[in-house]
Amino acid sequence: MNRRIGDPHVDDLRSRCAGVVALPARLEPWQTNVCRQPMMLAGWLDRYGSPLNLLDSSPVARNVGELMDAAAKARVDLKIYFARKANKALTFVERAHQLGLGVDVASEQELGQTLDLGVSAADIVVSAAVKPTALLDLCASSGATVVIDNEDELRLLIDAARRFGQNVPVAPRLAPQLAGRQTRFGLTTGEILAMVDRLWAAGVEQPLTIVGVHFHLDGYDAAERVSALAECVQLIEALRARGHRPTFIDIGGGIPMSYFDDARDWDRFWSDHRAAVLGRREPLTFEGHGLGLTAHAGEVLGQPNLYPYYQDPIRGPWLTEVLTGTLGLPRGAEIAADALRIRGLQLRCEPGRSLLDGCGLTAARVEFRKRWHDGTWLIGLMMNRTQCRSSSDEFLVDPLLLRAGGRGDDDVEVGPIEGYLVGAYCIERDLLSWRRMRFPMGVDVGDIVVFPNTAGYLMHILESTSHQMPLARNLVFRPGEQPLLDAIDRVGPYRAGHGGGAV
Repeated sequence: MNRRIGDPHVDDLRSRCAGVVALPARLEPWQTNVCRQPMMLAGWLDRYGSPLNLLDSSPVARNVGELMDAAAKARVDLKIYFARKANKALTFVERAHQLGLGVDVASEQELGQTLDLGVSAADIVVSAAVKPTALLDLCASSGATVVIDNEDELRLLIDAARRFGQNVPVAPRLAPQLAGRQTRFGLTTGEILAMVDRLWAAGVEQPLTIVGVHFHLDGYDAAERVSALAECVQLIEALRARGHRPTFIDIGGGIPMSYFDDARDWDRFWSDHRAAVLGRREPLTFEGHGLGLTAHAGEVLGQPNLYPYYQDPIRGPWLTEVLTGTLGLPRGAEIAADALRIRGLQLRCEPGRSLLDGCGLTAARVEFRKRWHDGTWLIGLMMNRTQCRSSSDEFLVDPLLLRAGGRGDDDVEVGPIEGYLVGAYCIERDLLSWRRMRFPMGVDVGDIVVFPNTAGYLMHILESTSHQMPLARNLVFRPGEQPLLDAIDRVGPYRAGHGGGAV
């Protein structure tokens, strides 16, 4: 991927804030246009509160197209399901539905809201890690496809299907046997077949139909997906030999994306950070936080506890690697795409982050600045670390600083400075970024800090109302129109039997 250069608007936006070792975000045109109007953004913050999530679902179509093009070239039937857990906003469910995608849901609330928006149960897959009775009842009454993780939930679903008099489609979740890697999700092939043989013994009719198989893997390795596909093909054949008619393999999520245009920025950061961990240069992070790395006897140990924010290939080219991979099958090797096509199998996937690439930003107001003991500055924002964080230690993307008519004391020296963005929780380490930032033109109270490309997982997966601080509101941006709060902020939570998930 090549760095986008020569755009003065983008360069100007990046000029006011960067990491000591810069990691400049790839920006969508709509994000650039919004950030060039800081007073407009300040008005939205005044009205809706800080922080504020801004959403634009239009990049979804491009991201979907990359995957569909790769599948078409391989002559594979692909069905994409948007992983709702990546972002709670209903605007993305609506866009997925408009584009003919399915929706992957992980709770009763997500399922109820998605049904209320008019998405057909035939286009919904329920992959929740834990499925309480209320969720299984809604699955049974609606007819949504249920990914079966274990025998307990399968038996509960059978009971629910009988109560509602419905035949429910199900897909057992396979736990692929990978070298040195285990997943807590699903069962082995042997366990699945033993479960099927017990519950679908000869002459026993169940109100469930096995329509496919599913797997979920952590990480983004294409070769591991190829290996898992080989196991799935063999499981499909074993199920068909028992009289079942599964028609798809669902590879779950983990389709990679990239937050940067240039691998050199990513490589430079890690080279310098490893040198800092070894004490060979000043730390790049607050109090030398290792981001998963530690020094021992002159060596760097450990692995980064981070999403790989730069990846290549992503989306379409990555899927091409999977579909052109070789499956080691008992009767000989087969190319993945050929193996699917020969058996009449549809390929399904459930991307979240990679579908929402370019679809959001999070903005927060600067409320204070103060010097720390080492001469750096602490920049306090009206937000907390749960409002731009996933399970990683850090969001390794440089924020943008926008001037919006500062309210600070002119006697306070504000630049050029270096320091850290800190949050509103009464916790010593409520840092919004562990990385040390440079502010060449200083920072003023009332300025706006923008975290780019946060729609995928970063907005909502960990958000908290601790201290009774309200959750960030979600504003849907459409060029040329007045932005509106997403429906998730305008209606109450879904309640079984009452609707309430859509407008």
